[in-house]
Amino acid sequence: MHHPYLFTPLQLGRHTLRNRIVLPPLTRQRSAQPGDVSTALSALYYQQRAGAGFMVTEGTQIEPRGQGYAWTPGIYSDEQIDGWRHVTDAVHAEGGVIFAQLWHVGRVSHTALQPGGSAPVAPSAIQAQKVKAFIQTGPGTGTLVDPSVPRELSVAEIAELVDLYAQAAKNALRAGFDGVEIHAANGYLVNQFISAHANTRSDEYGGSLQNRLRFLREIVDAVSEAVGPDRLGVRFTPLFTGTDQDRVYIGLVEDDPHETYIEAIKVLEEAGAAYVSIAEADWDNAPDLPESFRREVRRTFSGRIIYAGRYTAERGARLIEADLADLIAFGRPYIANPDLPERIANGWPLNAVNPATVYGGGAEGLTDYPMYAGAETVSNPSSEVLS
Repeated sequence: MHHPYLFTPLQLGRHTLRNRIVLPPLTRQRSAQPGDVSTALSALYYQQRAGAGFMVTEGTQIEPRGQGYAWTPGIYSDEQIDGWRHVTDAVHAEGGVIFAQLWHVGRVSHTALQPGGSAPVAPSAIQAQKVKAFIQTGPGTGTLVDPSVPRELSVAEIAELVDLYAQAAKNALRAGFDGVEIHAANGYLVNQFISAHANTRSDEYGGSLQNRLRFLREIVDAVSEAVGPDRLGVRFTPLFTGTDQDRVYIGLVEDDPHETYIEAIKVLEEAGAAYVSIAEADWDNAPDLPESFRREVRRTFSGRIIYAGRYTAERGARLIEADLADLIAFGRPYIANPDLPERIANGWPLNAVNPATVYGGGAEGLTDYPMYAGAETVSNPSSEVLS
C-alpha cells in the first residue's frame, strides 16, 4: 500500500477515523429552491465520497444574511435540517464521519441576496475588494457581482450572531451531523473580525488582536457549550505572501500572520476543540507555509491538525510522518474522484476536474465522475497521479 501514513486510523473527538484523508468543505451551489435545501443529489455526492476518513460539508449559512452566493445551502430552517438528514444518513450508511461547516459571509454578499434587499452585515462598513458575490439572474442562471457596501454590526447584533452560530450547531446535530466546523477563513465574517483590514471598530471587538479575536472566542465558547468541544473544529486561512490578485477567495493578509493565527489557535486550545483546519494558498506556485509556523501550531494545539492546499498524497504523508499534521484534505481531486482513497492506496490515475461544472447545475460534474475501473475505461483520464 502506498503512503501508510495516510491509512492509519486516528481518534478525532469521539470518532475513530479509518484513514487520514479528508473531504474538505467545497462549495457546489446546488441546493433546491426556494429555501436553499440540500437534496437527494447532494446525499449521493457525499455518499460516493464517504471513503474519506473525515468529511466536512460545503459551507452552509447559519442565517439568511449569511449567504453570498446563490444556491448555497442553509442550516437554519426545519426544511434545511431535514434536507441535511438525508446527507448524514447516506454518509453514516457507509461508515463515514461528517461535520457541517457553519458559514456566514458577512460583507462578501450583495443586497440581492439579503433579506429585504438590505446591506450585508460586517464588523465595519468597509466594502470587500477583489472578491465577488454571486446572484441569481434567472432560473438556474446567475452572475458574479461586486459585493455591496456593508453596514456595521452593533454590539447587540454581534451577541445575536454568536447565538445564531450556537443554534446552527444544535441544528447540525439534529440533522445527524457528527459535529461542526466554524468557517473562520477566506475573508468571510469571522475572518473579517480577525483582520485589521476589515475591522476598524473602536469598541471591545476591534483594535488590539485580542479584541479582534473576541468574536471568534465567543463563537467557539458558545458552540462548545451547545454541542461539546469534541464536536468542534475551526478553519483558518493564514496567508503569508502573494499578490493582491492571488488573494481572491483565499483570505485577508495580516501584518503579522504568524502571531495572528497562533493567537487564534490558542482560542481553540483553551476551549478544547477537536481540530484546527488550515487551508493554505492553493494557486499555482503558491508559497509553502513557513516550517516555523507549522511547528508552532503543533506546539500550541493539542487537538488534531488538518492541512489543505494542492497536496499530493506523498507530500501529505510526509507532513504526517514529520508529526506536523494529522489529516490531509484534498479538494479538487475529491470533486473528480469519488473513490480518491482507493486511488491513492493503489496508485491509480485520477480523473481531471471539469472547471465548468464545479459551481451550480445538476448531476453533471457532481455525481457523474466515474469510479476507477481499469485503465481502459477511465473517462477523462488525467496524467496526474497523487503518488
